[in-house]
Amino acid sequence: MSLIKEKKGTWITYRPDIKVLDCTIRDGGLINNYQFGEDFVRAVYDTCVEIGVDYMEIGKIASPKVMSTKEFGPWNFCLEEDLRSVVGSNETPLKLAVMADIGRTFKENIRPREDSVVDMVRVAAYIHQIPAAIELIEDAHSKGYETTINLMAISKVSETDLDEALDIFANTNVDVIYLVDSFGTYYSEQIHRLVKKYLNITEQVGKKVGIHAHNNQQLAYANTIESLIMGTSYLDATVYGLGRGAGNCPLELLMGFLKNPKYNIVPLLKLIEKYVKPLHLEMNWGYDIPYMLVGQLNEHPRTAIEFIKNDERDFVKLHNTLLDMQP
Repeated sequence: MSLIKEKKGTWITYRPDIKVLDCTIRDGGLINNYQFGEDFVRAVYDTCVEIGVDYMEIGKIASPKVMSTKEFGPWNFCLEEDLRSVVGSNETPLKLAVMADIGRTFKENIRPREDSVVDMVRVAAYIHQIPAAIELIEDAHSKGYETTINLMAISKVSETDLDEALDIFANTNVDVIYLVDSFGTYYSEQIHRLVKKYLNITEQVGKKVGIHAHNNQQLAYANTIESLIMGTSYLDATVYGLGRGAGNCPLELLMGFLKNPKYNIVPLLKLIEKYVKPLHLEMNWGYDIPYMLVGQLNEHPRTAIEFIKNDERDFVKLHNTLLDMQP
């Protein structure tokens, strides 16, 4: 028997436990190697403060020893001086987050919480990297940070392996366990079932569940809503869906749905008008047939990204190529 109720709350009320996390800079930086100008990052930060979102993921905290500072911009490394040049001491209710990729972020890259404006470290890992992920989570926790685990590509993971992974993370000090639809392949029924699985484990140990949805099949928003109805507490979104490939759950759609009066969509619309719509003319993201195909066939978007980058047009050829990749 399930340990949780079928639904949490109703669509005409709001749950105080809901936290909205804007990951525009971090996810969008995958398109342009984190070469956003300081003015743009500051505009996103100021808007996040104005609209009342709870967290802003301002970039990654990668090691300069493994990623080139010539190739990648400052938001791939999030050095303290670069962060403070935008947010100062961040004397606002908005919390700041950074992402730590296993194999690219090490304990020495994470300074003690009292020496940083960062509040949360989000550890991103594949299932074979769980031991390293736990080590980084526990290090960040011991330094005073809130932590999440974003276990990626779970649509390629067996049910038994996923169950074991969730049990392992339930016994760590991580605060939030994220359901990540890396390839934008899940439908609402699958999200419904997965959220129940995650919650059946996390609610026993006092942890929260988050969702990070990709928009390959134009379901990122719908799946995010499905997950929050089922009890997910942390909701990831990006301004105008900005993100690699098909992008993410659009923040403006999510803000229009949530009923908490602390959220205010108007400054967000101004940001889109002034900064993000013009950026869309320079950077390619959003729904397209190649992204639809990788979503439907549960494949990494890199094949579709390369297809679009090369300005190819033969969708049938791409479809057949992706079919050949199927197990």
